[in-house]
Amino acid sequence: MTAPASTLTVDLAARFPGIVSADSRPGHGGFLVAPEKLIEVASAIRDEFGYDLLSSVTGVDQIADGKMEVVYHAYKTTGGPALVFKTQAPRENPVVPSLVGVWMGAELQEREAWDLLGIKFENHPDLRRILMWEGFEGHPLRKDWHEPFFEEEAKPFKSRWPGGKHFFSEAKNPFHDNIQFPVGFDPEKYTFEDPEEALYTSLKKYQIADKDGIPTDHILVNMGPQHPSTHGVFRAAVMLDGETVVSLKPVMGYLHRNHEKIGERNTFLQNMPYTDRLDYFNSMSNNFGYALAVEKLMGIPVAERADYIRVIMAELSRIQNHLIWAGMMLNDLGAMYTPALYAFEERELILDIFEMTAGSRMMCNYFRFGGVVRDMSEDALRRTRDLVCDRLPAKVDEMDRLLTDNEVLVSRLKGMGYLSAEDAIRASMTGPMLRASGVPYDIRRADPYSVYDRFDFDVVSRPEGDMYARYIVRIEEMRQSLRILEQALKQIPEGPIMSGKPQYQVKVQAGEAYGRIESPKGELGYYVVSNGKPNPYRYHVRAPSFINLTALEMMCVGEKIADFVAILGAIDIVLGELDR
Repeated sequence: MTAPASTLTVDLAARFPGIVSADSRPGHGGFLVAPEKLIEVASAIRDEFGYDLLSSVTGVDQIADGKMEVVYHAYKTTGGPALVFKTQAPRENPVVPSLVGVWMGAELQEREAWDLLGIKFENHPDLRRILMWEGFEGHPLRKDWHEPFFEEEAKPFKSRWPGGKHFFSEAKNPFHDNIQFPVGFDPEKYTFEDPEEALYTSLKKYQIADKDGIPTDHILVNMGPQHPSTHGVFRAAVMLDGETVVSLKPVMGYLHRNHEKIGERNTFLQNMPYTDRLDYFNSMSNNFGYALAVEKLMGIPVAERADYIRVIMAELSRIQNHLIWAGMMLNDLGAMYTPALYAFEERELILDIFEMTAGSRMMCNYFRFGGVVRDMSEDALRRTRDLVCDRLPAKVDEMDRLLTDNEVLVSRLKGMGYLSAEDAIRASMTGPMLRASGVPYDIRRADPYSVYDRFDFDVVSRPEGDMYARYIVRIEEMRQSLRILEQALKQIPEGPIMSGKPQYQVKVQAGEAYGRIESPKGELGYYVVSNGKPNPYRYHVRAPSFINLTALEMMCVGEKIADFVAILGAIDIVLGELDR
């Protein structure tokens, strides 16, 4: 069985009478806050009630009520369940106050809600599109927005059924083009009038007089989106004074495929393999978070043996993720391929276990609501024990011995990319990035899920807040994962791997749920709203790769441009998850 649900005792409605009310919609929880008092209430939630970490900001199109809703999930870094609060605005012209002044971590998330849903956040410092391109027409997550090849609101699409009526929707489009431009928009002639927009279009020199009155050239350099150091199609517009970074803007969206829109048209079960594609290093972890969210909505237990198998898969994922991170980090620092190849050798052995159990190595599609799709064989368990008890501890020690005191690694990481604990919390950082700033916040301990409360392990944190601390945290976390795995392999019970019968369609009652896990990169959360139909009404992914970039500029300012490569690498982003 999963760990018991956490309880919440805060009564915001009593603290703010007439301003805050309990959300009494069936299956919903939390509080509804009047938009004009949102900043006041949010400040009290942070300062008075102690919910210092704003985890997730989600926009929801409540088209039937003529409203746009923004849902906030806030947590205490000392542990405990979420405080969920929401605000609503008329759908025609939705305007709500920006919470960037309260939690800096809202910055990129509010931009996303504006981009995809058209919700305006008043006094946001930089409210521009973030995942769609500047000339994109409309806001694609609105329920009445239809793409050029739109067929139906939800799968299975009747036009794709066999039986003599099959056709390709694309063939009906007279222009044979899947892009629609706004009226009067010509991408060949369009020029950006706002210099802030122009900053992202090309390299440009700015001449700014410093305090001594001496003219100084500031050079704008675009790192990416086609650059090996950005780990994918990610771009950072970096302003330099000589070699020193003086400002930086992350630019993303090059890989955006509207994951959430497609997820709202899939059935609940069809989304399970879809989550695999978010972070292709961690498909097991991706399955885990989504399964937890939908199981909460369905109100079903998880078979105990399956809970142990889930933990085994998640911790194996964490080890191989951190191994690859260390190898590629050294690659970023110029060590070329040797550490990365050492890491990939161990990862392949872990993927062997995934293949034996799930049938595939990277896109595992292994979790099901109430359990897992198939049992671990005795051979897979034996190989896992061999890895966990013999090989991997020695390999982690070997990597530690070879790298930790390496002169190049120490000189490039120590004291670089500093982020204080206060700033890390303010920017909604999670995972190893937060723990390396001295905040021992790990969801497996702070708000336990599955059977993590049965295992003895330590939350690794370091006070330094630099890149070297981020390296040390990940090395130690691999050792803690091995501790968890040893216990899980000893304790795993016999029994069924599903709490119910396997089925191709599931019945999900109306309501909302947020499932989150401690993924290798940080908090991976899924906010799912159901209206009782076979498809999610709202499907939102809280991606750590995306939100952890909020503090990128803070870590880079004052450092050399050469160190930007290492600072970005230390965040450990995967663009499939970042852009969704």
